[in-house]
Amino acid sequence: MDEFPLAAPAFSGDSRTVDAGNAFDWLRQGWAVFMAQPGQWLILSLLLLVMMLGLSIVPLIGTLAGNLLTPVFLAGLLHACRRTLNGETPEAGDLFAGFKANTGNLVIIGLFYMLGMFCIFLVGLAIGGGGLVGGMMAGSMLGAGVAFGGVALAMLLSLVLSVPLFMALWFAPALVYFNRMAPVEALKASFGACAKNTLPFLVYGLIVLILTFFAALPLFLGFLVLLPVIAGSVYVSYRDIFLAD
Repeated sequence: MDEFPLAAPAFSGDSRTVDAGNAFDWLRQGWAVFMAQPGQWLILSLLLLVMMLGLSIVPLIGTLAGNLLTPVFLAGLLHACRRTLNGETPEAGDLFAGFKANTGNLVIIGLFYMLGMFCIFLVGLAIGGGGLVGGMMAGSMLGAGVAFGGVALAMLLSLVLSVPLFMALWFAPALVYFNRMAPVEALKASFGACAKNTLPFLVYGLIVLILTFFAALPLFLGFLVLLPVIAGSVYVSYRDIFLAD
């Protein structure tokens, strides 16, 4: 006989398709997240960038740690976004929220990211390296053309292969942190959600690309603002696509 109250059903990871115009709304609400507490968000952005820069300075171990911990810190940013939209004030400690819940699964997401990027690197190296070797063997202008073609093809293929990787990773930290999904299931759900919403994410990606260019102009200081805007847009799009808010 069932005991009451019944346990809530596990989150299935089902997603919905939204209009392309929703991409503008995600970014608009991301901006609203920043403007709700601009001072606090600038502190959070600066703290995160300093920590990631500090990790990158440490040879090998720092880089590995930075990649593994990126989803953990992303979960912290999303936690701060939720608090902001709930009318609360984000705090520096929110960045470390991912270290308090589902940390192991978030680190596994980081491991998948590292493995994916390593595989893409190997493919690019094989093609680009092959082009360089072929160019050296051919010599003169022909060799230069072969070498350039191989490197260009390697870069293009690496870019293409990065797309499905980032589709799988985009919502994974949110699904692991907020919905306690297993890493592999979260990656599958994230990929499926992005695949369903190719047009909105194409629009979103083009806008973010433009914003990234302008953010880099003033000595990269624009990233202190762009980071919380993007984090807010990710959280809003997660709720829009998975929770249908």
